Amino acid sequence: MAKRPPIDDQLKLLMRGAEFGDEQIKQSMQDELRSRLQASQRSGVPLRVYCGFDPTKPDLHLGHTVPMRKLRQFQELGHQAIFVIGSFTAMVGDPSDKDAARPRLTFEEVIANAKTYTEQAFKILDRDRTEVVYNHEWLSKLDLEQFTEMASRFTVQQFLARDNLAKRYAEGTPIWLHELFYSLLQGYDAVVLKADVQLGATEQLFNLLAGRKLQESFGLTPQVALTMPVLVGTDGHMRMSKSTGNYIGISESPKEMYGKVMSIPDSAMLNYFELVTRWDPQEISQLKDGLESGEQHPMEVKMKLAREIVAIYHGDDAVAPAEESFRRVFQEGDVPKEMKEFKAGSGQALVDVIVEAGLTESKSEARRLIKQNGVRLDDTPVGDPELILDFSEPVVLRVGKRRFLRLMP
Repeated sequence: MAKRPPIDDQLKLLMRGAEFGDEQIKQSMQDELRSRLQASQRSGVPLRVYCGFDPTKPDLHLGHTVPMRKLRQFQELGHQAIFVIGSFTAMVGDPSDKDAARPRLTFEEVIANAKTYTEQAFKILDRDRTEVVYNHEWLSKLDLEQFTEMASRFTVQQFLARDNLAKRYAEGTPIWLHELFYSLLQGYDAVVLKADVQLGATEQLFNLLAGRKLQESFGLTPQVALTMPVLVGTDGHMRMSKSTGNYIGISESPKEMYGKVMSIPDSAMLNYFELVTRWDPQEISQLKDGLESGEQHPMEVKMKLAREIVAIYHGDDAVAPAEESFRRVFQEGDVPKEMKEFKAGSGQALVDVIVEAGLTESKSEARRLIKQNGVRLDDTPVGDPELILDFSEPVVLRVGKRRFLRLMP
């Protein structure tokens, strides 16, 4: 194994950005990670570090990259990175960040969603040093006796003490039994993988700690749990999510990506600086100080952020054309010189066309944008969510600030 930096330097890098909401847990995880790093250094055996992603929707977005970037840091220190596709857990649905049960998905839907995940993951992870696994390969084989034994390690009270489940219970919102299974299933992933470290978002800490408990019951050394902050979406308030439409997909075009970054509120920029850029703490501190003192204009700093994110996922050569398009379309009010064409006939519902053309994820999102005056036909706002198209000449459909389409009769 290649020579690594001193343990203190490794620990500082790997703990940077980690959040737990509890100082005692943070200190415990830091101490355990130090011990694991020291043991790995002595033995020359890499740590097994994993992060799981449930393909509830196609494509990865910037929010997914927060724990992935931490996984890459472990990888660059010579450890084994394991990218887990939650092909079974996605059918159950993680209740950790939800105020209601997730819609149930079929196995076929999950696998279809997962098709893009691995290629997109390699925009961040080293393809040659990443182990990709699907958790249906072991979770679908669990028998009832094994599952009952795992369930006996937990109480219902432990689950209901979680903030979002406690809120749903108090409000009388249904909590379905299968939702409580999720933590057990994800915890069993850690057992099968013999994980040394698991990465996740802060609201998943309970799931990661469940993995520790199950590993211990199977006679394994409990994994270190490292949780990372949540990236806010382009609205600046809610967690980034495809279901709410406030996401920036890592496979989106440079122009789309640049424009979406420029749409985030100024108040959200620091969250992005710290979680999705390659900037070091000193550079982030300088940008923050410049904004607070007024020495740097928020627009210029945001353009710097947009250039950084486009460069990460599309390369430096993609930055200038994306920025030129933004200036022309948004700062000068023009429509793009080039746009895709989509054949649509009179008599079709506009919301159907918007979804079929891939401009929104759902009809409900399309209707919401129409109600917010976010949809235009030839620069005229569409006020009626139930509008039926009636046209004989090509028209420009604009959805939101960045999505354009030429509708052809």
